[in-house]
Amino acid sequence: MTYPDPTVFGLDPWWLIVVKAVGVFAFLLLTVLVAILAERKLLGRMQMRYGPNRVGPLGLLQSAADGIKLALKEGLVPAGVDKPIYLLAPVISVFCAIMAFAVIPLGPVVSIFGHRTPLQLTDLPVGVLYILAITSIGVYGIVLAGWASGSTYPLLGGLRSSAQVVSYEIAMALCFAAVFLYSGTMSTSGIVAGQTQTWYVFLLLPSFAIYLTAMVGETNRAPFDLPEAEGELVGGFHTEYSSLKFAMFFLAEYVNMATVAALASTLFLGGWRAPWPISLIGAANTG
Repeated sequence: MTYPDPTVFGLDPWWLIVVKAVGVFAFLLLTVLVAILAERKLLGRMQMRYGPNRVGPLGLLQSAADGIKLALKEGLVPAGVDKPIYLLAPVISVFCAIMAFAVIPLGPVVSIFGHRTPLQLTDLPVGVLYILAITSIGVYGIVLAGWASGSTYPLLGGLRSSAQVVSYEIAMALCFAAVFLYSGTMSTSGIVAGQTQTWYVFLLLPSFAIYLTAMVGETNRAPFDLPEAEGELVGGFHTEYSSLKFAMFFLAEYVNMATVAALASTLFLGGWRAPWPISLIGAANTG
């Protein structure tokens, strides 16, 4: 069996589930560190400066140093906040962001310590709808952060975020519907298996273009960064957050970026399959 079958999920021993979960978590952390560094390097070049180049060779450890710095900062809780909700909000955002990646297929069925298992934490018959649902729940973290901070700017940022998510998820859902009709399934591994001959990006180019726009708005990135617009709302919904709590919002944002990008590849670009001409190498698509 080369491609994941829904019946193979849930049969792994507990230790293999733990190994896969830790692997996915480590992959997301590494992806976030690399994405932050690449973004800062690119912005530096656009502004005719070097960007991070001090910590580690060529500045490669700058993101890790920033994470350690935020973790070691003093955690302040402003007066007048609703403390339980204030502390719970970043946890909700990070938890939902990481859980959304659970159904993203990273490869075919492979052998790990003698056990045949798909390179995917789990899958559901409605896997894509699960991602849509869990990311929608993650918005509660932003809304609650704005409300619990007891300040005007965070509250306005939270309200903007809720309105923006509702707006862009409608467009995303319509793009998903087109893929569902072509593949005949809502399972992420099934959608990847349905692109064996032709990637859906060639059949659904308008849907792909709409999804690319909607996913930028869904993750609150420029130019759709209304919930945290510095020029209008100081820092938006996380204005009153510092230390590790601020880092958790930062982590959730970049994990969401990785998730929507991986979902774009899963739905439209053949998933984990190598593109041509690398796909001509047999081992590239068999694991």
